[in-house]
Amino acid sequence: MVEVRHQYATVRGHRVSYREAGAREAPTVVLLHGFPTSSRMFRHLIPALADRFHVIAPDHLGFGNSDTPSTDAFTYTFDALTDIAEALLAHLDVTHYALYVQDYGAPVGWRLALRAPDAVTAVITQNGNAYDEGFVPDFWQPIWAYHENPGPETESAVRTALTLDAIRWQYLHGVDRPELVDPDTWAADHREVNRPGNDLVQLALFRDYASNPPLYPRVHAYFRERQVPLLAVWGAGDEIFGPDGARAFARDLPNARIRLVPGGGHFLLESHLDTVVGYVRGFLTALEPAA
Repeated sequence: MVEVRHQYATVRGHRVSYREAGAREAPTVVLLHGFPTSSRMFRHLIPALADRFHVIAPDHLGFGNSDTPSTDAFTYTFDALTDIAEALLAHLDVTHYALYVQDYGAPVGWRLALRAPDAVTAVITQNGNAYDEGFVPDFWQPIWAYHENPGPETESAVRTALTLDAIRWQYLHGVDRPELVDPDTWAADHREVNRPGNDLVQLALFRDYASNPPLYPRVHAYFRERQVPLLAVWGAGDEIFGPDGARAFARDLPNARIRLVPGGGHFLLESHLDTVVGYVRGFLTALEPAA
């Protein structure tokens, strides 16, 4: 049995929840979750890695068991979420780490890498986008419209993302064996994003998502200059970030490992855990110095 420690730290005046497992002297892997979930999405991955790696998985503010300050008390942007993640890693004295990013975790991870490129030893992106080719137009059009013209009409379209049906769809679309996906996932996420005041948190992040594509040229330059080892392991059926987003990493990182998983969707860990674990362990282990 691998012990997973459910812990808290106060950073920048906010209580941040994080899961931690493995020996602290082992190489560190930082797991950054996406919308609409929390570090709970890594509940099975963490023990599968922690025998060999030190694993840290925080909850972003407004998600999971971290604080959810009101939108009057905290400005919810991806820059601000990165500030919290950066401060947490400093608090934990984590100076070098591999990044595992998914969905919202990707723009937070890219900002961390741009701020401290020497800190990032490797990147695993699991349906975590960094290229315009990754955006599936039908899914993203309402979010771009809400950013450009926030108001009742455009807000009503994006508010549907907070409904139970929409969250269930995020877990099940593109999945060839939906019976493998635990219904508690979408039930818990729906409950958490609909806590009093949390709708405003999520709307603020929807509006700010448009700040991420303009950052991509800097991310691509970072990839080209640093040639950071990268594994893109992607649900091939994802209708949020399509597989072209995974293939695009090879443009700036010729040695990137691109693994498209047939029958997998946006939340690939729910249906294809063993496949992902095999790819991730093989990738990270190959980077370790020879004994």
